[in-house]
Amino acid sequence: MVVAALAWLSLLGPLCGQGPGWMFGPFEKPQHVNPVLTPNPAATFRSPVNDSVVRWEEFATFNPAAAVRDGKVYVLYRAEDASGEMRIGRHTSRLGLARSEDGLRFTRDNAPVLYPDKDAQAQFEWPGGVEDPRLIEARDSTYVLTYTQWNRDIPRLAIATSRDLIHWTKHGPAFARAGGGKYRDLESKSGAILGQVAGNRIIATALHGKYWMYFNVPDILIATSDDLVDWTPLADSSGRLVKVLSPRSGYFDSWLVEAGPPALLTAHGILLLYNAGNSGEFGDPTLPARVYTGGQALYDSRNPLKLIARSDAPFLRPTEDYERNGQYPAGTTFVEGLVPFHGRWYLYYGTADSRVGVAVWDPSRRTR
Repeated sequence: MVVAALAWLSLLGPLCGQGPGWMFGPFEKPQHVNPVLTPNPAATFRSPVNDSVVRWEEFATFNPAAAVRDGKVYVLYRAEDASGEMRIGRHTSRLGLARSEDGLRFTRDNAPVLYPDKDAQAQFEWPGGVEDPRLIEARDSTYVLTYTQWNRDIPRLAIATSRDLIHWTKHGPAFARAGGGKYRDLESKSGAILGQVAGNRIIATALHGKYWMYFNVPDILIATSDDLVDWTPLADSSGRLVKVLSPRSGYFDSWLVEAGPPALLTAHGILLLYNAGNSGEFGDPTLPARVYTGGQALYDSRNPLKLIARSDAPFLRPTEDYERNGQYPAGTTFVEGLVPFHGRWYLYYGTADSRVGVAVWDPSRRTR
């Protein structure tokens, strides 16, 4: 056991910022396995929308969700083909599925598991596709997926459900029924549903009889649901949507903030890992303009709107070549998947909008 532990530790890279006691980390980037998923030009798939064979993950594989099932880590990742203009947001995205025995080395399916189809969602998902998943499990073992529908007109946060992570039922835009339909065309994305840890699973958790979801960018908003499918954004008495986290001048999150993996109910409160963009004008001068890093925020466990604490520096940032080389050269460590597995926390993130990386935190090794 000691030899195995030493061998595992030898894979680890530099520490990624330990913060106050309520924060998760420090996370370490295993050196000899990262990036854990890279584009595969050999994988082909027949697109049902236009009946053509496409190399669906030829151009990029990034922005992953994660869950533990049957003793394995499963990662749902965004994959882009090389169609369209050669710029961000102009390719077609689909979601692939990969699995791992150790959380570090993955095998993947040949075909995507969620993609634009000739279905009721085609008007929202074609030609841009389905993007940026977040994943949580309901108490009845149903998996609930939040993702972005991108028709190259309006990005919409949408919901899909599955019993096996392979076969998915699309439920459409998350806010389609709220307020008589007035939020259906709200520009929205990045849904982080509140949950709590149960062994190696993260289970959606209700507070005050409602499920809660942090979502959106450049400010983080909040929504509630009775069933994890239909959601209602919270608005104040004037009808303005409630902002629960906003950019800060002079900090790493001065340009934008965006919800990351599912929020977690912890002993300290509700922990939300979020993605942060740095402004070149009024941000952190030690960071590149528009670089994406990771932050952490803590909310009151009895009031998901009440911010208690917030990190002053990124806990994860681009330090490696694969995090700065790709279609987003300013650099990204875009966090979306977080799972407890074999006593450690595995954080899966997108790198430079091109690959998938992993960072690992072993709580037993945390310095006091």
